[in-house]
Amino acid sequence: MTPRVGVDVAAIPRIAEAQKRFGDRFLHKFLSDREIAYCGNSPERWAGRWAAKEAIGKAMPSGVPRPRMRDVEILPSDDGRPHVRVAPATTLTGSTVDVSIAHDGHFAIAVAVIPDAVTILPRNGQAGGSSLPDGFQLPARPRDGHKGTFGTVVVLAGSQGFTGAAYLASMGAARSGSGIVRLLVAQSIYPILAQKCTEVIVGPVPEIAPGVMGHASLSGILRGFAGADAGVIGPGIGRDASTRRLIEDLIPRVAAPLVLDADALNLISEHPALLPRLPAQIVLTPHPAEFARLCGLETTAVQQDRRGMASRFAKAWNKVVVLKGAGTVIAAPDGRVTLNPIATPALASAGTGDVLAGMIAGLLGQKVPPFEAAVTGVHVHGLAGMDLEASVGRSGVLASDLLPQIPRVMERLR
Repeated sequence: MTPRVGVDVAAIPRIAEAQKRFGDRFLHKFLSDREIAYCGNSPERWAGRWAAKEAIGKAMPSGVPRPRMRDVEILPSDDGRPHVRVAPATTLTGSTVDVSIAHDGHFAIAVAVIPDAVTILPRNGQAGGSSLPDGFQLPARPRDGHKGTFGTVVVLAGSQGFTGAAYLASMGAARSGSGIVRLLVAQSIYPILAQKCTEVIVGPVPEIAPGVMGHASLSGILRGFAGADAGVIGPGIGRDASTRRLIEDLIPRVAAPLVLDADALNLISEHPALLPRLPAQIVLTPHPAEFARLCGLETTAVQQDRRGMASRFAKAWNKVVVLKGAGTVIAAPDGRVTLNPIATPALASAGTGDVLAGMIAGLLGQKVPPFEAAVTGVHVHGLAGMDLEASVGRSGVLASDLLPQIPRVMERLR
């Protein structure tokens, strides 16, 4: 994994002048008490730590808030080299940070390297916030657990030309820790998914046209959802009128918590009055255009007030809403709202939303409540994207690249 590097230069006379003008009040803005004691009256040491902390901030990924300077302490180790200690519950908690400080004439120069920069945790963006967003909750993972311990997730997805959506959603559930994942697909695309999804139980469903599941498939699909702890409905299922009738009759009859994504949302938008009548334990995961169709507004209006819109319609629909995009908003019917600050173009590729839908369902199946499952899924998904930005780049990341990164991020957070 490519390390992140930051460099900064601080003018020693400028730091000395600021201390002369503002006294210890200035030093306490960026130095810990132990650093102040160590530096004594040395402007060179003050400037060296200023430069080093600026360099650390520059080494952090874009979109991740820097910790306060006082939360990063730099003191000499036994061999004299600078040792960085990070205070608990900051965006650098758990990260390894190496710095080198040098002086040349009137300047202090510092280089910072974060070899494991992908472990950085974004904060919730609020003053005094913790290193994890409000509502974040990883499921328990007892060592004596078995596949039944971690839930069964059923995924209804895919159609002709959209087999990838079914694969990504089901594997998103599997990679988030589900014990068993069952994927229900139309008969004609079953051979494709049965070969591709070797760790998922793939079941063929009667179809009304090649690759199309319709109302005639209802009884078979209900049997497939028997015993489910959670489910996903929608990725790539198409927008046939019979498919709409299928999901309208199916959703109220599934006892497990559900994630409705992609085409399920588009089909429901044709009958939006249905939404408030559906079970409350549903998580909706629209992107802005899908959200706009659901609430009968223009996409631009949604984007102008993302937080307000998500909160308003979560209450109106009595559902948890995940309004996706840069700065994803997660809103609950009871008024709780969490804004996830992670934004990376590495996630701007087809299929990443299908992975997220599967992840949230996987967490629901492990008994995480709907709002907490949505917050946690979004956060882990975003951190996995940041990992890939650091290791692959801002472009060219595929949705399937997220899959092996998900359990790594979850284990790191544990």
